[in-house]
Amino acid sequence: MKKIGILFGRERSFPEAFVKRVNELGGDDIRAEFVNIDKIFQAEPLGYAVIIDRISQDVPFYRAAMKNAAIAGTAVINNPFWWSADEKFFNNALAVKLGIPVPKTALIPSYEQPTDTSDESFSNLSFPMDWEGIFNYTGFPAYMKPFDGGGWKEVYKLHDREDFFDKHSQTKQTVMMLQEEIVFDEYFRCYCIGGKYVRIMQYEPRNPFHLRYQVETPPSGEALLATIHDYVLKLNQYLGYDFNTVEFAVRDGVPYAIDFCNPAPDAEVSSVGQENFDWVVETSAKYAIERAREQVDGRDNLTWGEYVKSSAAPKNAPAIPPSKTKKAPAKK
Repeated sequence: MKKIGILFGRERSFPEAFVKRVNELGGDDIRAEFVNIDKIFQAEPLGYAVIIDRISQDVPFYRAAMKNAAIAGTAVINNPFWWSADEKFFNNALAVKLGIPVPKTALIPSYEQPTDTSDESFSNLSFPMDWEGIFNYTGFPAYMKPFDGGGWKEVYKLHDREDFFDKHSQTKQTVMMLQEEIVFDEYFRCYCIGGKYVRIMQYEPRNPFHLRYQVETPPSGEALLATIHDYVLKLNQYLGYDFNTVEFAVRDGVPYAIDFCNPAPDAEVSSVGQENFDWVVETSAKYAIERAREQVDGRDNLTWGEYVKSSAAPKNAPAIPPSKTKKAPAKK
């Protein structure tokens, strides 16, 4: 029997519903449960064919445990090696190369020097930066946010250069990015599971949190939804995310990808609503079962995006090459 585990923190409705649905669909050969960790030894498996990871982005111990599980053969969703290296500024750059519209975005160094560095550590950084060039590029109003953050933490709306310098002085050692404001006519939040299952949801980020999925105006057209669907698939297939959300702000009929780096996107019923919640539970359960049936012990069972695969080793190569032993020469 193969086991599917879910690793989670404070959330309750999704993990409980996910485990229940997998056990209803999995038959006699697949079972789901909450992951239980009492010890971690190097290169030793945890006993799960698949783990849905919902919390290691916030807990370094779990992050290391998931990498160890992956190298021992577990299909960890999402790939802990990739999302640990990924960040929002890179994602924007990749979207530009893929031809997907994104807001104009500039990388901003931290206001304070990182610990254990000095002025000499920044020999290649201009003082001052070309602030006029940066401000002309993004324009105002603009948003400043961590280049690798999430959850609306440390996000500032800035109205002019004075506002920028004031807020930037409060960001301490956080590397930020300055992003053009997209004044939108429509907004969508899209789940993508397995790089192939997509659910497009109307979303209003200006509403109170519990009302953001309640939008009364229908989408402006099927062509827009088809474009968004294609962009969601392309972004997730290139990034290699198995479980992700992508947000789009639509300005003058053009969908701009705003946020598409979410290693554990919100799936609580109290925030996404019952209909969306049911889709996420059903789709993620079916996908986890697919991955469990494909999983092979001792091999790399992770998802790697097209960006990485273009220069990486074949997916079916062993996670660790088998040791080579010399055979004794045959007797004549």
